[in-house]
Amino acid sequence: MSAAEKPPLLQLTWCEIQEKGGRSEERWLVIDRLVYDITHFRWRHPGGSRLIGHYAGQDATDAFKAFHIDSQLVRRYLRPLLIGELGPQEPSQEPSKDRSLVEDFRRLREVVEGLGLLGPRPLFFAGMLLHILALDVAAWLILWLWGPSWVPFIVTAILLGTVQAQAGWLQHDFGHLSVFGTSRWNHLAHRFVIGHLKGAPASWWNHLHFQHHAKPNCYRKDPDVNLHPLLFTLGATLSFELGTQKKKYMPYQHQHKYFFLLGPPALIPVYFQWYIFYFVTKRRQWQDLAWMMSFYIRFTLCYLPLLGLPSFIALFFLVRVLESHWFVWVTQMNHIPMHIDRDQNKDWVTMQLEATCNVEQSLFNDWFTGHLNFQIEHHLFPTMPRHNYYAVAPLVRSFCKKHGLSYQNKSLYTAFADIIRSLKSSGEIWMDAYLHK
Repeated sequence: MSAAEKPPLLQLTWCEIQEKGGRSEERWLVIDRLVYDITHFRWRHPGGSRLIGHYAGQDATDAFKAFHIDSQLVRRYLRPLLIGELGPQEPSQEPSKDRSLVEDFRRLREVVEGLGLLGPRPLFFAGMLLHILALDVAAWLILWLWGPSWVPFIVTAILLGTVQAQAGWLQHDFGHLSVFGTSRWNHLAHRFVIGHLKGAPASWWNHLHFQHHAKPNCYRKDPDVNLHPLLFTLGATLSFELGTQKKKYMPYQHQHKYFFLLGPPALIPVYFQWYIFYFVTKRRQWQDLAWMMSFYIRFTLCYLPLLGLPSFIALFFLVRVLESHWFVWVTQMNHIPMHIDRDQNKDWVTMQLEATCNVEQSLFNDWFTGHLNFQIEHHLFPTMPRHNYYAVAPLVRSFCKKHGLSYQNKSLYTAFADIIRSLKSSGEIWMDAYLHK
């Protein structure tokens, strides 16, 4: 059938599309007023079925533009899924969303693209990689030159912990496709950094992290808040709900205290350390497993001959504990103190701003956090190279001021302290509802 003979697209309403949401057998979503049936495609979606499924029954336009660096290429895969379009009487945004805010943000994105702020500086990322490799070599040389006494041992552990943290921020850059102009090269570099330098699978990171960006702090959609209610109760709304249901899996009124035991020191060495192997074997991600094993083989060959088995094991887990502290405090300071609830299908900008906050800019904060102190800018433009966050930040602040949106910017100490304060507050909300509602 020629293009001229193709039947006209179905004219659909937002009500009809919303009926094809997460609990429907059929799954539809909207991108630029066009309606796509993702019922079967979601199982083949490179980002995973859950990621694209989180937008079933919703407008996914801004999320689509945020995640794909070559939208024209991706649209070719969408063509067979096209089943209709919004009727002429239907607004481009869902009726519950602020039209002026949504359209203003899309114009802001065009400005950002026009200024070249989505383009990377390769030398910046080369420098990041070189400084990680230099620290890695220095850690080994210290033990080789001065032997396995306490001081060289501790210095080596600190340097290796720094390597792991900084490699974590660098793999995050590659994972977000923000270094190279093509997905293929970003994915290859991502596997090298997260697999060979850190010993973790790229597929596992992609599976979890893109869901987090798609629906940050949305319970049942953001894996980062899945610790509710098993270990912690998070957010005022969910904590009140849990309390009124008389559910108690932990002594939540003390969670701001036991966070210091179950959070920073335990997440990576206790939970992630075994789960990543379970993940790759269950999903048969053999390429990721090979990259991971290259890390463990290299680490063993470098340090087992210098330390002997007991000290070698001690070094490995000490490094993981240091890395875990660094990772947890930095990644949670931007999200746990913010609004946490079920998905309310808010517009892209409002959803991201309610779930994220910034930490003050400084050379140390930029390095220490891998520029995740600019969490708001990162969430609004996830493929933007991190060295451009500072340049787009004034535009985002101006946008927020115009639309009356809260743009939170804290000191590093305040951001860390707010993790504990928010856990204490949500624990108290749960306790009050549990006892009195």
